[in-house]
Amino acid sequence: MAAVHDHDVAHAHDHHPSGMMRWMMTTNHKDIGTMYLWFSFIMFLTGGVMALTIRAELFQPGLQIVNPEFFNQLTTMHGLIMIFGAIMPAFVGFANWQIPMMIGAPDMAFARMNNWSFWLLPPAALLLLSSFFVPGGAPAGGWTIYPPLSVQMGMGMDMAIFAIHIMGASSIMGSINIITTILNMRAPGMTLMKMPMFVWTWLITAYLLVLVMPVLAGAVTMLLTDRNFGTNFFNAAGGGDPVMFQHIFWFFGHPEVYIMILPAFGIVSEVIPTFARKPLFGYSSMVYATASIAILSCIVWAHHMFTAGMPVTGQLFFMYATMLIAVPTGVKVFNWTATMWRGSMTFETPMLFAIGFIFLFTLGGFSGVVCAIVPIDIQVQDTYYVIAHFHYVLVSGALFGIFSGAYYWLPKWTGHMYDETLGKWHFWLTMIFFNLTFFVQHFLGLAGMPRRIPDYALQFADFNMISSIGAFGFGLSQLLFLYIVLKCIRGGAKAPAKTWEGGKTLEWTLPSPAPYHTFETPPVVR
Repeated sequence: MAAVHDHDVAHAHDHHPSGMMRWMMTTNHKDIGTMYLWFSFIMFLTGGVMALTIRAELFQPGLQIVNPEFFNQLTTMHGLIMIFGAIMPAFVGFANWQIPMMIGAPDMAFARMNNWSFWLLPPAALLLLSSFFVPGGAPAGGWTIYPPLSVQMGMGMDMAIFAIHIMGASSIMGSINIITTILNMRAPGMTLMKMPMFVWTWLITAYLLVLVMPVLAGAVTMLLTDRNFGTNFFNAAGGGDPVMFQHIFWFFGHPEVYIMILPAFGIVSEVIPTFARKPLFGYSSMVYATASIAILSCIVWAHHMFTAGMPVTGQLFFMYATMLIAVPTGVKVFNWTATMWRGSMTFETPMLFAIGFIFLFTLGGFSGVVCAIVPIDIQVQDTYYVIAHFHYVLVSGALFGIFSGAYYWLPKWTGHMYDETLGKWHFWLTMIFFNLTFFVQHFLGLAGMPRRIPDYALQFADFNMISSIGAFGFGLSQLLFLYIVLKCIRGGAKAPAKTWEGGKTLEWTLPSPAPYHTFETPPVVR
């Protein structure tokens, strides 16, 4: 009888759910990473459709397609979906897939919490999107949801607040998991200063998330009580202060910008040494620069508020602190360039996206320094110059980093090589149409075109037309990426054991040591 019982227990342990239940119940870091990546891509396409509707409306002056209220709902939801639904979950997907393998851990530290942190996202996304269909429609006050505008909107605003809460909880759980995994589960012999750069950037990012997500939760909770329970946190008539919301929001919002870019720095720091066939130049300075950026990001929040009536001493402090962030960022750009210098470089798709990242992100950094200068910022505040700046940072920055990492690790994830020719097509189409879309917006902004408006004066017509054509080209190019990924998953050339040697020698061209190990197997203690 006991033997039968033991057999039943063993059989029960062998049973693995299949179909949908496998994905619902999985605790495998690779499955969860895959779900994060697919979710983020679906959200990317959703936010992209909204962006294309915005650009279609702006193709020429006059109101054509949508009414002004719906236009503002689109700009708001586009921002929220791209940030909380596309960019952040994509990087968490990379973290889930790669961090355990890179540090020699069997899985993430809290496997069930990992599953839960993902499955909070789809309901939150549905909640956010369904706000379009309630009376009053989706929130229309910009993704920053400033009061007093956000206090006066319909119930769609409450739904958005709830969705933000849920997504924030997901981020915090994911971050706790990542921190614990990195600090407690590294293979023997892997000290912190021997970790891959991607692991370092995610460790620092996770600490930032744990620090600032509760701040956002506090801000939107106060907004919720102002809207529904008669409090006056941000209501000037009741003794509150709408500018206080801006301070609280941007104390979250500025580190959030770095949360979205630091993992991309990590990916690029993995890709460039591979295709330059040299170790990363200045590893320890990269680690310290990443930490410096994270720390400084917490003391520059009010550079988003130069027009809110700040005293001059405050403006000066935030201006200089913002410019200071350019120093560690410059260290990173220098190190990537130095890594490529005299390397035996090849230009596969991951490397193309990484180089595109460096070039265009640096451009976005320069326009950021321009925006940091108070008198100039007062001129370009709320114009298309700001739109151009942060899209250079977040599209050619974060998104190019995601594409680079996706092509780089796809062979490892799927066991198949992607179609290199199509990958290069995807890069060049994306690169050309991205610049066509956003570069001209600098000129629109300098000429004074305000953002978040569905109609504009005639003198802005030409650049808007160019921008809209670029946007449609950019959007359609991403369908090529979807095709490349699906084709790679379904089959194709088998990926070799060491994917990126590809018949080319990996001799170290300079007298620097070969890397400590390749992460194909857990490192041995030396």
